[in-house]
Amino acid sequence: MKPSRLDTVLSSMLGQRWPAFIWGPPGIGKSAIVHAVASKAGMEVIDLRASLLDPTDLRGIPAIIDQKAVWCPPAFLPQAQSKPGVLFLDEINAAPPMVQASLYQLVLDRKVGEYVLPDGWWIVAAGNRQKDRAVTFRMSSALSNRFVHLELDVDVSDWRAWALKNDIYPMVTAFIGYKPGLLREDPSESAAFPTPRAWEILSDVIKKFGGIKECSDIVPGIVGQGAATEFAAFVKRSLNMTQIEEIVANPESAKLPKALDGLHVLTTWLVHSADRQDVVKASSILLNRLPPEFAVVLAKEMINLHSAFSRQEAYKIFMKTHAKLIAS
Repeated sequence: MKPSRLDTVLSSMLGQRWPAFIWGPPGIGKSAIVHAVASKAGMEVIDLRASLLDPTDLRGIPAIIDQKAVWCPPAFLPQAQSKPGVLFLDEINAAPPMVQASLYQLVLDRKVGEYVLPDGWWIVAAGNRQKDRAVTFRMSSALSNRFVHLELDVDVSDWRAWALKNDIYPMVTAFIGYKPGLLREDPSESAAFPTPRAWEILSDVIKKFGGIKECSDIVPGIVGQGAATEFAAFVKRSLNMTQIEEIVANPESAKLPKALDGLHVLTTWLVHSADRQDVVKASSILLNRLPPEFAVVLAKEMINLHSAFSRQEAYKIFMKTHAKLIAS
């Protein structure tokens, strides 16, 4: 399922008994979605890396009280006075079988040894698949059968909407619109390969270095050589800032790009810069000059991020002809 659907499913499951297990390749946002769902609900997240636990960590250590051995549960588990939250067992199938066995009772019965998971806490787990070249152990059928299994995959539309709201570098967002297949590739023998997380890292690096040219030699080490080569070619032939500003200054008459790469860069930059009034006005005018498929995307994304865009006169003119496409 795509990220927006997983968000909805997890939000709906909050508060019920049965735990969920999120499957998916590395770097596609499994843990980020769990944290986002909990945050929206005002719930705390305790993030446990199951692969780092020993079998005795969950049960705790014994202490002699009144001549009896009493197991003292670990402090990292939710306590009785804790507010409702999510106990997130990440990388659970990267844990050795003995650690997985120690999780059986906690996952199903909400207790382990003398520890009881407080009311209001929900268990969510996540892990990579064996084909992802990640460290994994075969998960016991006894443990697997205790979960509602949800498989997450990338979705370009979801990622683009997220990127525009989270200040991802416009050229990176535009490139994924142009080459959606490079949002994720299956891991290769190379240490670096493209994933949603890798493109976010690239965005941060570009902003840190002050531009793409200044960090061009680092790009292959983030998204892999193949994706880096295609990204470099895209940047080289795309619009530059001088051309974009000329279009914003003269939206009625400026020459518009005809190539798909240029159109992706222009529309992405316009949405990314919609905090500028001149960009908002220019965008509404450009709706009636751009190819319909790009104009519709521009209109939808502008409305999603800035509802006041619908008050632009040029937008109203555009809607008379393309209202059905906007609604679809």
